[in-house]
Amino acid sequence: MKILISNDDGYKAKGIKQLAKSLSEDHDVIVVAPSENKSASSSSLTLDKPLKPIKIDTNIYSIDATPSDCVHLALCGFLDEDIDLVVTGINFGPNLGDDVIYSGTVAGAIEGRFLGLPSVAISLASWEGKHFETAGVIASKLIGQITHAQLSHDTILNVNVPDVPLKDIQGFQTTRLGKRHMSEEATPDKGDSSLYWIGENGKESDNGVGTDF
Repeated sequence: MKILISNDDGYKAKGIKQLAKSLSEDHDVIVVAPSENKSASSSSLTLDKPLKPIKIDTNIYSIDATPSDCVHLALCGFLDEDIDLVVTGINFGPNLGDDVIYSGTVAGAIEGRFLGLPSVAISLASWEGKHFETAGVIASKLIGQITHAQLSHDTILNVNVPDVPLKDIQGFQTTRLGKRHMSEEATPDKGDSSLYWIGENGKESDNGVGTDF
């Protein structure tokens, strides 16, 4: 298959490099990703300026743009190749419950779906980032299954992989989205009290058996 890879952590991120390495063992991959971190950019598109893809290496391009921009541009005129599947990630950190509303990684997959392609978002579900290789193997296994049983073009798989060695992965489980409490309060900047930082994610609220949490 010809696979378009993108993310929201930027083309230099460890996760996207691992994803491209893992999937390129069995598929043709093209990376079109933001030039820098665009986490929490959701499905925003850049409409107030033109976008310039920059070739970094063979089949690797960066754009000063959001993940949705990257996927949209790649599928709507920039690339000449016919793409079969969009895969975004491997995100540094989980995308669970309400996170998917804000996630640039998930938004990139959503953009692929909007444009008629099956799409998968992969996240490493911790903030330690020790086992990206595990997520790479899991991504390869899932994509291998998709080649035999096609994923619907109107479906997105949002996959969260535990940050553990591959031998500790016990299987796959299909879940529904959980839900968080409201976000924590915004906090004033320590150096300038007129500036504010957006508060951290709220704690899990709907996090029982059967949810992604």
